[in-house]
Amino acid sequence: MLRTASRGRVLSVAASAALLLPLLSGAPPAGADVPVADSLQRQFAAAAERHGVPESVLLAVSYLQSRWDGHAGAPSVTGGYGPMHLTDTATALARSVPHHSEDGEDARGDDSRPARTGAGAGAAVDLPAPEELPARLRTLERASSLSGIPAEELRSSTAANIEGGAALLAAAQREAGRAPSADPADWYGAVARYSGADDTATAAAYADDVFDVIRTGEARVTDSGQRVALPAAPAVAPDTGQVAGLGLRAPARGPVECPTTVACEWIPAPYEEFGDGDYGNHDKADRPVSQKIDYIVVHDTEATWDVTLKLVQDPTYVSWQYSLRSSDGHVAQHLPLKDVGWHAGNWYVNAKSVGLEHEGFLTAPDSWYTEAMYRSSARLVRYLAKRYDIPLDRQHVIGHDNVPGTVTSSIRGMHTDPGPYWDWAHYFRLLGRPLTPGAGPRAGVVTIRPEYGGNRPVYTGCATAGEACAPHGSGAVRLHTAPSADAPLVKDIGLRPGGQDSTTGVNDTGARATTGQSYAVAERRGDWTAIWYLGQKAWFHNPAAEPTAVGARGLVLTPREGLTEVPVYGRAYPEASAYPAGVPVQAVSPLPYRLLAGQTYVVGHKTPGEYYYAPVFDSTNHRVVRGQEEYYQIQFGHRIAFVKAADVRVSQG
Repeated sequence: MLRTASRGRVLSVAASAALLLPLLSGAPPAGADVPVADSLQRQFAAAAERHGVPESVLLAVSYLQSRWDGHAGAPSVTGGYGPMHLTDTATALARSVPHHSEDGEDARGDDSRPARTGAGAGAAVDLPAPEELPARLRTLERASSLSGIPAEELRSSTAANIEGGAALLAAAQREAGRAPSADPADWYGAVARYSGADDTATAAAYADDVFDVIRTGEARVTDSGQRVALPAAPAVAPDTGQVAGLGLRAPARGPVECPTTVACEWIPAPYEEFGDGDYGNHDKADRPVSQKIDYIVVHDTEATWDVTLKLVQDPTYVSWQYSLRSSDGHVAQHLPLKDVGWHAGNWYVNAKSVGLEHEGFLTAPDSWYTEAMYRSSARLVRYLAKRYDIPLDRQHVIGHDNVPGTVTSSIRGMHTDPGPYWDWAHYFRLLGRPLTPGAGPRAGVVTIRPEYGGNRPVYTGCATAGEACAPHGSGAVRLHTAPSADAPLVKDIGLRPGGQDSTTGVNDTGARATTGQSYAVAERRGDWTAIWYLGQKAWFHNPAAEPTAVGARGLVLTPREGLTEVPVYGRAYPEASAYPAGVPVQAVSPLPYRLLAGQTYVVGHKTPGEYYYAPVFDSTNHRVVRGQEEYYQIQFGHRIAFVKAADVRVSQG
């Protein structure tokens, strides 16, 4: 999630083309017109036949955009509606401020720099007029013109939406000078144009994904209960050269560090000095020679693509390594991977991570991410994990909402994206690491894994404080003080030092466990399971018939013999004796939590205490301080944490 660096300047992001969703709440649910279990499949077949589009092409394009879901008539993060993701962004325009823009926050997360007052500056961003939006954000308007179906019907009716998408594909085939064909291989250029991309690499990457779906096949039950299947056709071999005739610009790849399977361009973040010791918006480094990269941090932008790019190029803003576009999965790289971005709010994590910002909005539960962006992100993460030997698990591929506060005073300011609506289970399937059981149902460790679509806990505060958010699938489960849905939620004394209960707020992580996170089991009673969480026993509903967690294996730790409790830290910094002359000693300050005797927590990895000293613009004297003190990373609450290795005993869970 984007956040300003502290600079002593006033944020001037006056307005952005952000899509605050949900929208058109009075629209009929897309899917209300599909009462029979196979009617959606028949609608695809009928639309394909009427417009002369191969059914497999129509189905595969829709799968890549929406996985055939209607999303109850709600738009995506880029204003796309229905199974065909017809974009009507003008309807969705609203004003918002990107979320690295909160006053006084420091996404760098390093208290070795002088404290600053106020928030970072940002260039003013004007709200575009609807007619100024690119064609990729106005496809519903064109579908209406081609099909004769009113725009409102294209937004709210599943059948109409599919019809409009088929009309767009047929038009793209005509405009490419190609006749309608029953052979899917003849439609590569039309599919590439459907992406809305303005460069050949992104259009080709999108088309490649569509034809990969055609070759491998897909089948699933949609969010409206419809069964849809696309049989595999492994022999389909499209003419990929068709993309060259679309008149798109050549990609400006530059010095990108991306896999060849994604479309990636270089849009650099600036490294500039302002005077008086102030500079931005990142730090030079020499990773992984200087420090190992241990984490990939998943963010959402809380801003549209164009606004996101303007902000990351603003020297008074902050930085991250990659941005990903929702509509087609296009990737922009902003920093060399060897350098350190300012994105996580925790300097230890920043120095050892790569940050990925995904175009999206946390508090818009009826919004949705496209399959194109999920797939592009997964390919990028697999590339990074292989390059830096990062384990593909939830201890190392973390959300911004899993990053701990550095010290007690910073806990309440830590961010909560990508939030409870990010589909971690689907993401890890795309990463090639599906979250399957690693042990039996009575194992001493569990991995959270509810069924995303059917798991719909009530959240509040998406649009108005205290008001319920629209129902939506979620990868998170609620944690209670006793095995009952009526029991209070567990407390987070870091978020609420006064001891108040956690809430159902969409941004309240105090009583939340999320898909892929693993915890040590404390107790079981009937359909309820208790885990050790933030120094207490936390219960969640886990019935055998519809489990929300699976058995797992892993290392766990507990206080060593003779200790009744051990401190917990938000960063793994070296002992004081490790610092050389000229490098200020950084405090090893515990958080307000305690890990108590008799409690166990799942281990992520072991690491020496490290601190990257880089408080000034000139990188000549930047130093990595590495101590003898070692730490274990643990899954302590919703966020990770660290404990000293000398304080604990490790065993197999």
